Amino acid sequence: MAKRAVSNPLALAVLACLWEKPMYPYEMTTTMRERGKEDSIRLNFGSLYAVIKSLEKHGFIQVAQTEREGNRPERVVYEITEAGRTEADEWMRELITFPVKEYPAIETGLSLLPLLAPQVAADLLERRRDLLDADLAERRRVHEQALAYPLPELFMIESTYRVAMMEAERTFVADLAARIRDRTLGGIDWWERLWELFGQGYDMAEIRERIAAGDFGQEVADLLGS
Repeated sequence: MAKRAVSNPLALAVLACLWEKPMYPYEMTTTMRERGKEDSIRLNFGSLYAVIKSLEKHGFIQVAQTEREGNRPERVVYEITEAGRTEADEWMRELITFPVKEYPAIETGLSLLPLLAPQVAADLLERRRDLLDADLAERRRVHEQALAYPLPELFMIESTYRVAMMEAERTFVADLAARIRDRTLGGIDWWERLWELFGQGYDMAEIRERIAAGDFGQEVADLLGS
């Protein structure tokens, strides 16, 4: 996939707004917020102006007209260009078609989980489970309210996706916490032994010596290259 001239996702949201009709920046922000896009795209007014200028520089949007009402500051109305329509179309096709490796914070934490004691990790995972439950309950409540209006499902797709991802994460962290608690997680023995030695005052250099000596089992010694 080629690197985009303007890669901030907010730029695609701007192109989407102008694809509908010419708008001035504040109107774009209002439109995005009214439609709940800030839940899917990081939105702030300062970044918006930088994105608009970048899109204009690359020929994806242009000034349509300037307006002034009374003594209010002049406001610039932008419109999308043909190059902008092409860019939006290609960008959308790429986003929908190709999976991209992302780096969510929870995945970072899970990759380094042994830095926490097993029971501490289980406590925190259960806390995350509870927070996800609360968030899911609120999102479902909002979803139920939305169903009271004649709003097509098409306009709630990103919310439906987000709930599905949260439900999957909730299931995963709850299961992981349970397997730590009941000691069925693979590697739990050496993880507990590691923290047992920490509790006895051993530092990591001394623990590595024990690993090399087979204290954690030959499999762990081989895995860690000791």
